Amino acid sequence: MAEPDPEPMSSGAGQRLGAPETLGISTLDPGHRPPAMPPGRHVTIRVRMLDDTEELFDISQKASGKVLFDLVCSHMNLIEGDYFGLEFQNHQKMIVWLDHIKPIIKQLRRPKHTTLRFTVKFFPPDHAQLLEELTRYLFALQIKQDLSCGRLTCNDSSAAMMVSHIIQSEIGDFEESQCRSHLLNNNYIPDQMPLIDKIMEFHSKNVGQTPAESDYQLLEVARRLEMYGIRLHPAKDREGTRLSLAVAHTGVLVFQGHTRINAFNWSKVRKLSFKRKRFLIKLRPDLNSSYQDTLEFLMASRDCCKVFWKICVEYHAFFRLFEEPKPKPKPVLFTRGSSFRFSGRTQKQVIDYVKESEFKKIPFESRRNVAARPLPTVAGPTTSTRSRSRNAGGQAAAAEEEEEGSTGPSRTAAPGSPQQSSSPGHPHGMVNGQKSLDLCGHSPDGRQPSPLTSPLLNDACSVRTDDEDEVRRKRFPTDRAYFIAKELLTTERTYVKDLEVSFQRAVGDDEATPDSLKSTILSTFEPLHKFHTGFLREVEQRLALWEGRSNAHIKGDYQRIGDVLLKNLQGLKPLAASLSRQSEVLLELEKACRASRRLEALCREFELQKVCYVPLNVFILRPLHRLVHYKQILERLCKHYPATHVDFRDSRAALADVSEVVEQLQGGLIKMENFQKLLELRKDLIGVDNLVVPGREFIRLGCLSKLSGKGLQQRMFFLFNDVILYTSRGMTATNQFKMHGQLQLHGMTIRESEDEWGVPHAFTLVAQRQSVVVAASSSAEMEKWMEDIKMAIEMATTSNGPSCDLLTSNLTDNSKLPHKHTAESEDDMTASHTSLDKPAAHRGNTMVHVCWHRNTSVSMLDFSISVENQLSGNLLRKFKNSNGWQKLWVVFTNFSLFFYKSHQDDYPLASLPLLGYSVTVPSESENIHKDYVFKLHFKSHVYYFRSESEYTFERWMEVIRSATLPSGRARALNSKEPHPL
Repeated sequence: MAEPDPEPMSSGAGQRLGAPETLGISTLDPGHRPPAMPPGRHVTIRVRMLDDTEELFDISQKASGKVLFDLVCSHMNLIEGDYFGLEFQNHQKMIVWLDHIKPIIKQLRRPKHTTLRFTVKFFPPDHAQLLEELTRYLFALQIKQDLSCGRLTCNDSSAAMMVSHIIQSEIGDFEESQCRSHLLNNNYIPDQMPLIDKIMEFHSKNVGQTPAESDYQLLEVARRLEMYGIRLHPAKDREGTRLSLAVAHTGVLVFQGHTRINAFNWSKVRKLSFKRKRFLIKLRPDLNSSYQDTLEFLMASRDCCKVFWKICVEYHAFFRLFEEPKPKPKPVLFTRGSSFRFSGRTQKQVIDYVKESEFKKIPFESRRNVAARPLPTVAGPTTSTRSRSRNAGGQAAAAEEEEEGSTGPSRTAAPGSPQQSSSPGHPHGMVNGQKSLDLCGHSPDGRQPSPLTSPLLNDACSVRTDDEDEVRRKRFPTDRAYFIAKELLTTERTYVKDLEVSFQRAVGDDEATPDSLKSTILSTFEPLHKFHTGFLREVEQRLALWEGRSNAHIKGDYQRIGDVLLKNLQGLKPLAASLSRQSEVLLELEKACRASRRLEALCREFELQKVCYVPLNVFILRPLHRLVHYKQILERLCKHYPATHVDFRDSRAALADVSEVVEQLQGGLIKMENFQKLLELRKDLIGVDNLVVPGREFIRLGCLSKLSGKGLQQRMFFLFNDVILYTSRGMTATNQFKMHGQLQLHGMTIRESEDEWGVPHAFTLVAQRQSVVVAASSSAEMEKWMEDIKMAIEMATTSNGPSCDLLTSNLTDNSKLPHKHTAESEDDMTASHTSLDKPAAHRGNTMVHVCWHRNTSVSMLDFSISVENQLSGNLLRKFKNSNGWQKLWVVFTNFSLFFYKSHQDDYPLASLPLLGYSVTVPSESENIHKDYVFKLHFKSHVYYFRSESEYTFERWMEVIRSATLPSGRARALNSKEPHPL
């Protein structure tokens, strides 16, 4: 289908639509698929979306309401669809929700003439619980509708503020004539004219807000209103007073007009029922309350009672239960009462699922400025490219692509609708929710394939056959020394590319880069790059001779590598000055970034590029890491060779040379790794001004649940040698972590408190100013945290480390736990923030985010071990339910596997963070009848990888286990020993 011409871009308009950009983190699983359609006669159902567009869905009359609802969510690629529902007017002229369990034919008398409305059904107390930007956008559309129809009543100031955020997302930054004209032509609230000046005043303060930030601010204002998410149901009390009943996440509410006069919390309600026109609320006995045990309200009819009762049942189940209630067995003879039950995931299940699947989602983002923002659609069941196509005139508007390597948005009919055109499917169907792409060239529309989204890659775009594998195995050597030499080759290829990132692309010739910094970087990295390029060429030539692939007529003993290593490591000695200047480069770059915001922005923009697959500072330290790798390779080589081997003497001499250099630089490397980690953490945190100070050492970061007045709340904790910080992920465009508080370690005590609070894996941190109760996800996590915190307390007590507070602003906890413990309240925490923080561009896929989503932690010890355990090479990969194996070039670094089509690619096409994963060998029942196969699995995600030899199998298992096994002091002592299989 041809796409309409994109609208012209206007300066300052909010960025929203267009080319998808991946997070660089993926679980590599297929995305959403439309539900299976039962057989039977089909009927076309009309659904009105939240942007007032209408979509047609072709569905079997025998299908349940859940099938139709899942089709609508699949059409929009909506993961958090459980907050929404389909409502319609039944034959009694009442607005009811489509029942997910009952067949369509039993709910819609005239389906062809009924229009269902897709709308928000469950309103959570805090929009921070909505993890997807698409979900928040749909909630913003709901708020816009509620404002327009007068359902969401509020004072003039709140109304004007909300309208200002709506028009900021629609037309962009404030321009007086444009804003006034827009308000004159569009009504957002019933009586808008008197408020135009106030709206414009608020709009002028929203400069720079993206549509996502405007959605956030709109929901921030709306959620504090009395009528937020309220749907009134007329009723009367026993005295005949006209009232209205409503239900919210907290319980049943009673309104008189638009004023709430009573509330019955779920914890106080024993039973909800109805009898004819009477709606009954039975309360739990309370000696301190004057309420009656049973409250009675009279509604218009029995059907009105039942409709409201069903909504209450669903609200209670969604917000209060941990999992979907199981259906009760039907009585054999007699039935009594309604058999209705809540069907679907609870809020807790939704949040857990989205956290697990977040890394495989395409972000709902754009590189284009648009004035109109339509709902996203999906081009059939095999794509998740999101596009919006509504404007004021109801026409489609395609988003213009600015970034190379993206799939173009398109406006198509809904899956299963009559207008949808059929096309031949790919044998593998979907990849991360996208169509599989021909990665040998361009995508079918002539564009480059989307980066970091399609893991179904193979050599020459074909699945490697077992015959080819067998031929190759017979042709190449099987000596263990050969595979050690090959590891040197594969890792050197990755290292040379990393050097190019460091000195050729990082700061370039931009005038913002000081000449002294350019000179330092070039003088440091250029000779190293030149040397290692020559070294790589020699290793490639030696491996080619060893394999007999070139110059086969030349006779000689070429099945060795020690002589090549000795020659080049001796040639590396004159470059020792360059190696010792790595810390100088890191310090000078940090100093220059502090002095120049433009340079800082330049570096951050570079980090967002696909070629910069790990933080930039890590690339700068790569030459020091590489020396450690040479030492390990030579240790394995010397251990393998007998003393009489022709290559043993050269290997021992090379090992002595590299060990001497490593010993000289080891102390500086440890300090620089700590400095680099502090710099990286500073980018992930909001509200911390002086994290990087002399004497501060990073120890551990990870997720813990903090006990507050509202229960356990997920928090990100950062442990240093002088202080503990606790944060939560903010709702900024980069999801940086917002500071909540800090605990000084000096004088702190720690104790287990599982029995005291009745919370599994709980322990209490008692500081001088306050106490905090936290809970780990497992006993192993609790042990790691307690061990490291005790060690940090001892360090803070005996050393003269930094003692300054990390925050420049006072940050206090307002809500209190019972007795002597304190904890923050989400509402109090966010109440003071009237505008969203606008951080600069920043990587959203750092290790902090991985720990947040995997609910785990990682220590500085783990980072140090990961520096030693890096590996590159070809692997064959297979999904759990697929048949063929795909050949990939795989790089393991920074706790993640990065996937390339070949070693010549400049940037990875997908990645897989391994924290939380387990690595094992397949069992007999899995029917993987191949040699040298290992299995990676995390919850429902399972992947198989094949290596070419026993040695490479052992090496991949060893390095991956370094990222998947829990760290500890005992493991640190044996970190250089290979892990048993």
